[in-house]
Amino acid sequence: MPAQSSIHFYVNWAKERLDEMEAVLTSLEGKAGEVQADARDKASKALADLRRSRDAFREAIKKQAEANETAWTNAQAKLEPEWKSFEAEVKKYFESFSKQVEQQQATFKLQAAAQLKAWREAADKLGDGAKQFASERRVDIDASVKRMQADAAIAEEKLERQLNQMGSQSWSALMATLTETRAAFDRANQAAREAFKRAA
Repeated sequence: MPAQSSIHFYVNWAKERLDEMEAVLTSLEGKAGEVQADARDKASKALADLRRSRDAFREAIKKQAEANETAWTNAQAKLEPEWKSFEAEVKKYFESFSKQVEQQQATFKLQAAAQLKAWREAADKLGDGAKQFASERRVDIDASVKRMQADAAIAEEKLERQLNQMGSQSWSALMATLTETRAAFDRANQAAREAFKRAA
C-alpha cells in the first residue's frame, strides 16, 4: 500500500460522495411518480440534471483511476464544487417538488447509510493496508485506523440520533448533520493519510 496509499485516501473521498449521490438518486427516482402532475415535467428534468451531475462526477473519478497524488489533488479541487452543486440542486428539488417529510427522511436514511458504509470500508481498507508495514512502523497507522473507527462510531451515533429525532425537521437540518459527519470522515481520512506517509 505505501506507493498507492496516498491515492487510496482520495478514492475514499470520491467514493463517499459518489455513493451519496447514488443514494439520493435512488430515493428520488423511487418517488418520482408521486410528484404532482403539473410539476412532473420539471421534476423529471431536475432528476435528469442530477443524473448528469452524478455521471460527470463518476467519469471524472474513473479518469483518475491510475493518476498520481498531484493529479488527484487537482481532481479533488475540481470535484468539490461539483459535489456542492449537486447538494444545492437536491435542496432545490426538495423545495420545488417534494415537500413531503417522508421523502426527505427516506433520502436522508439512504444517504446516511451510504456515508456509514464508506466509513466502514475506508477503515477496513486502512487496516488491511497497515498490515504491510513492519510492526515498529505500524503503531501510528494502527492508532489512526482506531481513531477512524471510533470517529465512525460517533458519526453513526449522531446519524442514528438524527434518524430517531427526525419528525418534521427541515431538509437543511438533516443535511447539516450529514455535512458534519462527512467533514469528520474527511478529517479522519486525512489523518490516516498522514500516518501512512510518516510510516512509508
